[in-house]
Amino acid sequence: MSDYSVRFLRPDEHRAASDLFRATLHVAAPSDDEWERSQHAYQPGRTLGVFDTGLIGTARSIDAELTVPGGKRVPVAAVTGVGVRADRTRRGVLTAMMGTQLRDLAARGVPLAALYATEGAIYGRYGYGPATRTRGYRVDRRRAVLRDEVPAGGEIELLTLEPALERLPGIYAALPHTAPGMMTRPPYWWPGFERHARRSTTPISTAVHHGPDGPDGFVVYTVVRSHSEDPDTLDVLSLHSASSEAFAGLWRFLLGVDLVDTISAADRPLDEPTELLFTDPTRCRPAAGHDHSTWLRLVDVEAALAAREYQGDPVVIEVSDPVLEANSGRYRVSPEGVVPTGEPAGLRLGVDALAMLYLGTWRASALAGTGLVQPVEPKAVAAADELFRTDVSAWCGTFF
Repeated sequence: MSDYSVRFLRPDEHRAASDLFRATLHVAAPSDDEWERSQHAYQPGRTLGVFDTGLIGTARSIDAELTVPGGKRVPVAAVTGVGVRADRTRRGVLTAMMGTQLRDLAARGVPLAALYATEGAIYGRYGYGPATRTRGYRVDRRRAVLRDEVPAGGEIELLTLEPALERLPGIYAALPHTAPGMMTRPPYWWPGFERHARRSTTPISTAVHHGPDGPDGFVVYTVVRSHSEDPDTLDVLSLHSASSEAFAGLWRFLLGVDLVDTISAADRPLDEPTELLFTDPTRCRPAAGHDHSTWLRLVDVEAALAAREYQGDPVVIEVSDPVLEANSGRYRVSPEGVVPTGEPAGLRLGVDALAMLYLGTWRASALAGTGLVQPVEPKAVAAADELFRTDVSAWCGTFF
């Protein structure tokens, strides 16, 4: 099938795109009242539609910034709302949309794109690679005891939904982004947060931590009462803190919430030291099924590589990008900079594997051992391990 057209949608077509996408997830279309709020999540000029006799596919993005190793914030397209009508799947519609979107991003000078994949086998062929890893855990609230050395933290302010919607954007924007992969939350992100909060069948609460200089952390949570022999669970939906004091203060608050047996936290940083807060670290146990990777795409390989910091000896990498062929070539990567080069390559890899290295989550040696990286010069693998290494685990912390 090739008898279709791809173009960016007008604002008056956004609701049709929303309906189509939700249908692909087997979710009902929004009501008029819900759409009144949800339409503000659609950034003008960023929603694609594919047409034959009508709309058969859609994908959209919002403009944000992503923190890369070294602390610089780089423009990123947060890609979401990707779906193809059930009677038009497996006919090249998704490939057409992804190609159009990536070429548009390249033309606009956006060096990175990111998404969350509902099906992990799909997006590697468009140059995306899983660039972060997370963990989930469950804390036995009734038996977890904080160690005496844990910081006391500051004051906690509890917000209901309306004041939280008003204040959280400013609080989040003021927090430092210390982990590679963290993303800003532009105005187009927050309507989605509001939609999910208002649709929740259990009340959503927000606790803000106040340090010496004002708000320096928050946790958004809900409590699920089982009304049976199952434990009553407090689900942590989002937790961000600017310091160890704020982190400890938020956990001190969570442990004090009554009528809760278990605290469940999903999609947390791999190096988050929650279990070390407790006299018995085993009160914080791993929870299965909570690793949701952020998939990253280097749209402009040279610009993206040049934006982050490195350590160690230089390595020449040969990159293959079948979608954006201008990216294909050799690059000399070193702490002094990144330049295209004609020097012999030490490593060969696809742009999807490069995305896996980019934030420091995966080591070149691990990718080489699974065939994702092809060593040309044996010493280059160890050199790339050091070159792309980061001291802080990559983590996004923002679902979109």
